[in-house]
Amino acid sequence: MTKPIGPLCNLDCKYCFYLEKEKLFPADENYKMRDEVLEAYIRKYIQSQNTPEISFAWQGGEPTLMGLDFFRKGVALQRQCAGGRPVHNSFQTNGTNLDDDWCRFFAREGFLVGLSIDGPQHIHNRYRVDKGGSGSFERVFQAMEKLKKWRVEFNTLTCVTRQSPDEAVEIYNFLKNQDVTFMQFIPIVERAGDRTAHAIGLDLAVPPDLRAADNPDAMMPWAVSSEGCGRFLCTVFDEWIKADVGRIFVNLFDVALNAWCGMEPNLCTFARTCGQAVAMEHDGGVYSCDHYVYPSCFLGNIMEKSLEEMIYSREQVKFGNDKRDALPRYCRECEFLFACNGECPKHRFVKTPDGEPGLNYLCEGYKKFFSHIDPAMREMAALVQNGRPAADIMETDRTPDSIPRMREGTGRNDLCPCGSGKKFKKCCGK
Repeated sequence: MTKPIGPLCNLDCKYCFYLEKEKLFPADENYKMRDEVLEAYIRKYIQSQNTPEISFAWQGGEPTLMGLDFFRKGVALQRQCAGGRPVHNSFQTNGTNLDDDWCRFFAREGFLVGLSIDGPQHIHNRYRVDKGGSGSFERVFQAMEKLKKWRVEFNTLTCVTRQSPDEAVEIYNFLKNQDVTFMQFIPIVERAGDRTAHAIGLDLAVPPDLRAADNPDAMMPWAVSSEGCGRFLCTVFDEWIKADVGRIFVNLFDVALNAWCGMEPNLCTFARTCGQAVAMEHDGGVYSCDHYVYPSCFLGNIMEKSLEEMIYSREQVKFGNDKRDALPRYCRECEFLFACNGECPKHRFVKTPDGEPGLNYLCEGYKKFFSHIDPAMREMAALVQNGRPAADIMETDRTPDSIPRMREGTGRNDLCPCGSGKKFKKCCGK
């Protein structure tokens, strides 16, 4: 994850954890990635990829602040260094600077754009504001229309906040009505007592009433509760499974289906280990993770070391393995460990019911969510494993009186009429 403009952004989103990372750099820093850093990065990154295709991820801050010429230069360097291999670029943006020139470039170069939008205007503008405190919805919505106009492939990134559980249907249907077919939902989990951040002078914009020394574990006012996160995901899932399977893709649902099919979850937050999704700042500094851009997690600089040296260093390998090795017993014995793996270590700051530290703050919500989707996920996994599309689940009658109707003429050992591939007694006939 490359941050060519560092933490600089033209918005001042209230829940952003990254803006205050400016304090990590000298006061006179201009934060723009130098040409020699860009060239070294692209060359070394491509050299490190023993793959038929290569993918770059550009984030911020707000990467459009670098200007189009920077990315034109980057794409040209990629072609020079790739040796004929296809190169793909993803680009996360708040959208406020996107115009026809940007969208023409994205379309021509095949960029996948992630657009940050939290829902309809009254929801989006609650936290996504500019430096003057005004909402950014109109500019973001216009950006989405331009992306559609130029047929740029894009997905949406929506932050799940304290209010989101009660607005889940409205948020999902808004995105659906804008013809969004790829959705990401990111729970906002921020503590007032982030001691690692405080130790280097980052106060994370903590409200005065939460700065008391006796309240270090207080959550920021916009943070979603664990129960709320689970409720939000369950509600969106229930909307999605009615008619949108195979037509709309939600990142967490895709990851869950992967797990229920017996495969490793393909998102770092749910994988067993991590450590390879590092973040590189504008000055070439590489850190363990986007959520761990702290001096203690500094791996080195791209101008001085190779990516292999940094990613496979003893410290970084331990960082990645700790995700698995530091799990409390409560997690190791959980029936949903295969799907969750303790989620992101950044969120492991509460105690288990028996007092062991290291439990994920979102545990309750995820258990609620995984329990809720388990029957449908089992059915979709069975469909996939029998060579049928997961979308066929929408043909299954799920009404309360459907089981008696299905039972007529179906023996206990017959294949279940729902199409799961299981015997009736092991499926809908339970």
